[in-house]
Amino acid sequence: MLASISASIYVKATKKSVFLLDRCLAFSQIKQIQSHLTVSGTLKDPYAAAKIISFCAVSRAGNLSHAYQLFLRLQFRSTFIWNTMIRAFAEATEPSRAIALYKHMLRSNFLPNNYTFSFLFKACTDLNDFFLALACHGQAIKLGWESYDFVQNGLIHLFATFGFMDHARQLFDVSSNRDVITWTALINGFLKSGQVTVARGLFDKMPEKNSVSWSAMITGYVRVGLFKEALALFNAMQISGFRPNHAGIVGAITACAFLGDLYEGRWIHAYITKNRIELDRILGSALIDMYAKSGRIDLAFCIFDQLPKRDVYVYTCLISGLANHGESAAAIELFERMQNEGVVPNDVTFVSVLNACSRMGLMDEGLRIFENMSKIYGIEPQVQHYGCLVDILGKAGKLEEAKKVVREMPMEPDSYVLGALLNACRVHGDVELGKETVDNLVRLNLDHGGVHVLLSNMYASANKWGDVARVRKGMEDKKVRKVPGCSLIEADGG
Repeated sequence: MLASISASIYVKATKKSVFLLDRCLAFSQIKQIQSHLTVSGTLKDPYAAAKIISFCAVSRAGNLSHAYQLFLRLQFRSTFIWNTMIRAFAEATEPSRAIALYKHMLRSNFLPNNYTFSFLFKACTDLNDFFLALACHGQAIKLGWESYDFVQNGLIHLFATFGFMDHARQLFDVSSNRDVITWTALINGFLKSGQVTVARGLFDKMPEKNSVSWSAMITGYVRVGLFKEALALFNAMQISGFRPNHAGIVGAITACAFLGDLYEGRWIHAYITKNRIELDRILGSALIDMYAKSGRIDLAFCIFDQLPKRDVYVYTCLISGLANHGESAAAIELFERMQNEGVVPNDVTFVSVLNACSRMGLMDEGLRIFENMSKIYGIEPQVQHYGCLVDILGKAGKLEEAKKVVREMPMEPDSYVLGALLNACRVHGDVELGKETVDNLVRLNLDHGGVHVLLSNMYASANKWGDVARVRKGMEDKKVRKVPGCSLIEADGG
């Protein structure tokens, strides 16, 4: 009699504690419940232990480290508990620990199920380890889990991520239960492999769409430069009654930036404000870039000042915008402020600030910043940085120094580097160095009509008319034509 009463009290205590877990809003509350379960001995119950580990591992109020320590102390573990921890590490962008835990699971004589493999495939994708993924796939086949929905969805996503679209499509075609996640994974794969038409065909055939699938298609268009199509789809999405998610909004703002569509960009900004969408660094950077490219550097500054946290990407966006709008002094000042606030610049930041130095003719400042890249920040200059340096030296009339940089740089110069040197030759009338630079461009197949016309004009300025005629004839023989210039402006918001 007493034993049955004790068992009843034990079950009620367990159920009550587990029920309270679902209502926890803070980690401190979870610890209180855990203490109660430990004192009462209820934590030894596999069901109660699984619930508290699951809540600690995957809920917002939880703590993954605490969940793992609790997991290690458990005397009895179930496949559900193993899966919970593997999933938690996979979703917490700790894929190596997820794989290590899976190996521990096998050594402990626990067999995985279909849910296990869906988490493993995500971990393999995050690790960018296709051979490990194939090994996991082989185990799924061996244990008979390959045909299950979770496993097939994971495999489709896996093959699509690694660009094996034929395999992904074959799995998709034989899948009996294709949900919106499966469709979106396949569409994403085709978009990343550049097969936009195929992706759009699948998108139009989707029996059910959600905000994620719409946003995937929008960002896919942006990735390949189809900005008008991206905006048209963004508008169609809202007409269809779907609210754009974070990725879709960023994609649409990026499209506005490249199109110079300030009207649409401001409408999206108003939408963000109206719906109280958090202005994080990704969204903030996109808005700063859009306003800067649309000529509203004042509004770009407003967004910058509103952001609660400003990282290297936010700073770099505004520095680049200022440099491109001729406000080089402000760009360099912002670069100094960035360093004073402890934000470490990256390689793109240095391209932007060196560009600002070039535009202002600040040779000494530019040389100092270029030197500090590797000396202070350990960033080895790339071809873009050398291009900026050549431009800085060339505009200062230091042609020999610029020529030396081109000859001694550790990689092959590109069209930007040689173009900067050629432009300096034009400005300072160094015809011989200009001819040598054009020869290098021809050797690298980087010459075009504008290069030959520039050389011809340099010869004309030096009254070398025979050389002018030779260059013009060479253009005719090679059928080289100067590409006409064009420009685009937004009129009345259209």
